[in-house]
Amino acid sequence: MHAVVITEPGGPEVLQWTEVPDPVPAPGEVLIEVTASAVNRADVMQRQGFYPPPPGAPPYPGLECAGTIAALGDGVTGWQPGEQVCALLSGGGYAELVAVPAGQLLPVPKGITLAEAAALPETVCTVYSTVFQGARLAQGETLLVHGGGSGIGTTAIQLAKQAGAIVAVTAGSQRKLDACRALGADILINYREDDFAEQLLAATGGHGADVILDIIGAGYLAKNLAALAPDGRIANIGLQQGRRAELDLGLLMAKRGTIMSTTLRARPAEQKAAIVADVITSVWPLVDAGAVRPVIDRELPMSQAGAAHRIADASGHTGKIVLRAE
Repeated sequence: MHAVVITEPGGPEVLQWTEVPDPVPAPGEVLIEVTASAVNRADVMQRQGFYPPPPGAPPYPGLECAGTIAALGDGVTGWQPGEQVCALLSGGGYAELVAVPAGQLLPVPKGITLAEAAALPETVCTVYSTVFQGARLAQGETLLVHGGGSGIGTTAIQLAKQAGAIVAVTAGSQRKLDACRALGADILINYREDDFAEQLLAATGGHGADVILDIIGAGYLAKNLAALAPDGRIANIGLQQGRRAELDLGLLMAKRGTIMSTTLRARPAEQKAAIVADVITSVWPLVDAGAVRPVIDRELPMSQAGAAHRIADASGHTGKIVLRAE
């Protein structure tokens, strides 16, 4: 098969569409003939040498895909060759074939193409497990989403609105803020022009955010804490502006606040399977009904993964960049 190989840590030019050995499904795994994958920030970090795949994962980037089941490993039940599926991966989505534990498969939602389905598993599973299972966002609460125009952000807006939350977003351009508004965001903050903590507190009458979905890390810790509501929860899933910062424990204590930090990729397969099962039950009906949809900026051939990463590096896109197998 062909796959996108990272020849060495570096820029988009290190991504090469190369012939590599075919994967073989282990017991409990399913082999997928990939129709499409999608670009995530973790792929960019892996390419740069900052986020190696977990032990046993394919070395190629790609944390989600959609396609057709080509073969079943020993012991797999409930799936058949020829079925169309999408999947949450630990790596290997930028390829013509990928083997994945059967517990990480999802059916393709109604009215969704395979290319669209490829843009769902990673962001939906991340948002659902973090915002709802971990931070326990409830109806009527306010969620602040940093990077509202990203794949994570556009997913979080839609899921939070379906849960009856008030959604605030930060983004770096009016175009992205307009896209967030179209998805249902209530409070729009341009982080390049305004102090997001001040703007959020003003917009909520001083209450702040009950849950903050943070992809930035250390650079936003102090402002996130300032923007946090009493009994609020900061859910950190990224370190784009560093991993070390000073924390005012007195302010956190006064607000009875909680900070959680998590990743999805390195979780054990059993935990991923449990998250996927909950997503199928709780989120997939919303996608089937058209209430939640993948936001896709553009599609490119998988052999042009380098071009896709240049777009991702520039951060000018909204939603996901999809890579089509050739």
